[in-house]
Amino acid sequence: MKTSNLGYPRIGAHRELKRACEKYWSNKISLEDLIKTGKSIRKENWKLQHEKGIDLIPSNDFSFYDQVLDTTLMVGAIPERYKSTQESGKNILDLYFAMARGLQKDGVDVIAMEMTKWFDTNYHYIVPEFTRDQEFELLSQKVVDEFKEAKALGIHTKPVLLGPVTYLLLGKEKGEGFHSIELLPKLLPIYYSILEKLVDAGATWVQFDEPILSTDLSHGEQEAISKVYKGIAESFPNLKTLLASYFGEYGNNLETVLSLPVCALHLDLKRAPNQLNVILESKKLKKSVFLSLGVVDGRNVWKNDFSSSLKLIEKTREQLGEERIFISPSCSLLHVPNDLDLEQNGKVLSNEVKDWMAFAKQKLEELQSLKKLAQNPNYSSHQLFLDNAASMDRRRNSKLIHKPKVKLRVEQLDEKDYRRQSPFEKRKILQERHLKLPLFPTTTIGSFPQTQEVRRNRSLFKKGALQEQDYINFLMEKTTEAIALQEEIGLDVPVHGEFERNDMVEYFGEQLEGFTFTQNGWVQSYGSRCVKPPIIYGDVSRPNPMTVYWTSFAQSLTEKPVKGMLTGPVTILQWSFVRDDQDRSTTCEQIALAILDEVLDLQEEGINIIQVDEPAIREGLPLRKKDWDEYLKWAIGAFKLSTSGVKDSTQIHTHMCYSEFNDIIQSIADMDADVITIECSRSQMELLDAFYEFDYPNDIGPGVYDIHSPRVPSTDEILNLLQKAENVLPASKLWVNPDCGLKTRGWEETKEALKVMVSAAQQMREAVGEPSN
Repeated sequence: MKTSNLGYPRIGAHRELKRACEKYWSNKISLEDLIKTGKSIRKENWKLQHEKGIDLIPSNDFSFYDQVLDTTLMVGAIPERYKSTQESGKNILDLYFAMARGLQKDGVDVIAMEMTKWFDTNYHYIVPEFTRDQEFELLSQKVVDEFKEAKALGIHTKPVLLGPVTYLLLGKEKGEGFHSIELLPKLLPIYYSILEKLVDAGATWVQFDEPILSTDLSHGEQEAISKVYKGIAESFPNLKTLLASYFGEYGNNLETVLSLPVCALHLDLKRAPNQLNVILESKKLKKSVFLSLGVVDGRNVWKNDFSSSLKLIEKTREQLGEERIFISPSCSLLHVPNDLDLEQNGKVLSNEVKDWMAFAKQKLEELQSLKKLAQNPNYSSHQLFLDNAASMDRRRNSKLIHKPKVKLRVEQLDEKDYRRQSPFEKRKILQERHLKLPLFPTTTIGSFPQTQEVRRNRSLFKKGALQEQDYINFLMEKTTEAIALQEEIGLDVPVHGEFERNDMVEYFGEQLEGFTFTQNGWVQSYGSRCVKPPIIYGDVSRPNPMTVYWTSFAQSLTEKPVKGMLTGPVTILQWSFVRDDQDRSTTCEQIALAILDEVLDLQEEGINIIQVDEPAIREGLPLRKKDWDEYLKWAIGAFKLSTSGVKDSTQIHTHMCYSEFNDIIQSIADMDADVITIECSRSQMELLDAFYEFDYPNDIGPGVYDIHSPRVPSTDEILNLLQKAENVLPASKLWVNPDCGLKTRGWEETKEALKVMVSAAQQMREAVGEPSN
């Protein structure tokens, strides 16, 4: 019996990678310094896993930005617009970062590649781009180099590769008339070249990540999987292959998977524990195949219940024998924080709740403990088992978790709580009369730059080094400046800037009961963007208003309607670590009622436009279509519950980013938001096609410039996008806004980009005969 890890957090225990990347991008450190930081993080990760007794330690799970982009670089699938960067003789990392972030420097001006969610997680990957005549070349040998790097430290690792079928299916076809899977014959020789180099370097196991197997694949896509792994087995008969899928069951792909000549098969037994019985009882499971049992949750922070895990391990041992078992996390530990031992402040994370939790380092220890217990016939009397059982019992019986008033309020909900008073057509007339906005009204998604000064003052306040009134005065100054700037630029619907907020979910969680927090529980969202998700451990309620003070203050500074900014219940749920002792839908309803209380308080204070952001609704969609209806019913219901109590004249906005809407457009319409804003610039307005074909009834703000790229768009660029939008949607339905919040951008580029955006909107008004304000 062995322990196997699928991947480890790569940002460093103290976000060393984030800081190094951002310093490199701003020319504050050299390339050599950046590379040195990456090497240091890898070394620490490998050494830690070795010390914790992990038998199969992954390599190539480290990335400077994204593992899918790493694969794009490896196979040389470089979009044409980056060729000049590639040919300029600059280092390969600059090309890599240009694809991830765009580039506007030294006469070069290229937009970034698209970014979207990694399956149903909050991690973002860079979407590969493929053309019909796509060619591939071996451009990066990172996976080989990192295997050798670990080997030089005396650690024999298991290299991890994103499987070729998942890679192709996660990409986007540029041009019609072909399917990305048709490129497989061209792609496979690159994988063969890499595998040959790995074998020559001494690799014995290679992990192929094919999470696409947790989705509904066509017969042709299943055949592609068969072709890939049969070909690898024939070409590399002495190489041991671990096929890893996660985030769900193999489902209708299981027959294909069981026919593959792989050496080990990974099962996510946290998301899909029932698949173990199906596989063990299948006569098609080869007698030579190892099973990697994903019993430790790689996506949540709760301590493993040894009793439940050991039952699954024991059942497998009875059928296969212990020598064919790997004990593993359910997926890569990329999705959880580094180390619970770093949480030393009991005022932030109480010892009672901390006792229920495990981060990446602790999950390694759990793997080793499970291995030790599973090999002990009398494990139920072992101290490791007894300590774990006592912790499970303390959590179940804790008085912190259950709030009868919260449960009763959910139980008393009825149908009328989930719908607006009047249909959109009637509401729109009242809102136009009340708000008096021009055609192509301009706004932003909410946040303004979180400068070093803002972050420093927030940190000083939290540490007690800045008095509360001094901090409030500082926030007032910044909010006043933001309103004045927006009026100067000419934005029609200003926002207060959110200078008091750390993160769009954490800020609300800090003010809701049933949530707790960490000091160092960072996880990667994309690139250098790290978030510290709240942890929902109990019933959720709102004891006091959360945003009313700052929104009302901003409204007092201007005659224009200031937009109230809230995060929606589904997004708060999705972007938190959620309690696993009740249905997620119930927790989401509790959050929705808390947000509803805030919406009604904002309306009472005269805030007539309220945005309830739900960027995570699409992200939370189950990977199997058979599970969609159930999820969408409660997710859309939660949004409607949080917004339906307002007057007709109150305009409800929502925001969604980096999502494909085609399959759920009816559900998006069912949300019945008066205005929806979406990411559209990287896709060049392609996402609007779904809204046009569906004849989406409400108003839309398609994002006209990419805030994740450090560049200022031209007026012509935004005009071009707006004209594309107007070609598919009437001008009366269109709003003008950036793709997302401006928190991560600098002030100078923000000002210039917004000026360009407002100018483009004014030109659009003039084109249809409406004078600018």
